[in-house]
Amino acid sequence: MKFTVFGNPIAHSLSPLIHQRFAEQFGIELDYTRSLTSKAGFAAAVAKFFRSGGAGANVTVPFKTVAADVVTHLTPRAAHAGAVNTLIPLGHGQLAGDTTDGEGLVRDLQRVLERDELPYEVLVIGAGGAASSVIEALQEAGARVVMSNRSAAKVSALQDDFNDLQAIPFSELARPPSLNGQVQRVVVNATSASLSGAELPIHSAWFQESVLAYDMMYGKQSTAFLKQAQAAGATKVADGLGMLVEQAALSFALWHDGQLPNVEPVLPAVRSALEAN
Repeated sequence: MKFTVFGNPIAHSLSPLIHQRFAEQFGIELDYTRSLTSKAGFAAAVAKFFRSGGAGANVTVPFKTVAADVVTHLTPRAAHAGAVNTLIPLGHGQLAGDTTDGEGLVRDLQRVLERDELPYEVLVIGAGGAASSVIEALQEAGARVVMSNRSAAKVSALQDDFNDLQAIPFSELARPPSLNGQVQRVVVNATSASLSGAELPIHSAWFQESVLAYDMMYGKQSTAFLKQAQAAGATKVADGLGMLVEQAALSFALWHDGQLPNVEPVLPAVRSALEAN
């Protein structure tokens, strides 16, 4: 069975390793590759892959929103998010698009916090595709989702799509939270700031009063956001590598008759591969 991940850049994608380890758990043989493409060539690349017998594909940056326009069917959660990270062939040229990012984040937060119930509030910084993909899953898991972004208009647009999505002005992050110490909170970075090594203008109290600072980005070393959180006195930090593996497991299950892999033995191997690249 042929699978791939579409992205740009894509050379260092860990998806082939992750899915190979998952396949070994079930005795499945698969060929999982990386596919470099462009926004202009994305639709044609997807069509060519599935015409040649592709059994499934993942989509990473910057194509998740583009993928939502390419498929013939969207799952409700993908339609709500306006983003797709998993492509599933339906036959006769039909292609379904789903997103496992939100559920993947929830599962990783549960793993890191070592409990099923999420904290009362999850503050998501950013309002792009990464952020929109996780709102619904966080809300369904029982969290009050609060969003903050440099562009307030982007947050307002998301509030039109997601009921009960709360918002605070980005400038408010430079001051201590109004309910300082009274709300159990996770702070999630869904911006690309860590890619450039930039710190965000966040008062240290946001980190000090949170049970977890979580960066959806990841790298060989601690990200800029997590370094900032640790310097500010955060009690616990985690990067998004666990989310990557969790969402991949959910994609795997979509392609393989609901067979959900165990991520625990895979995470150390993926971390080692990341640090070795």
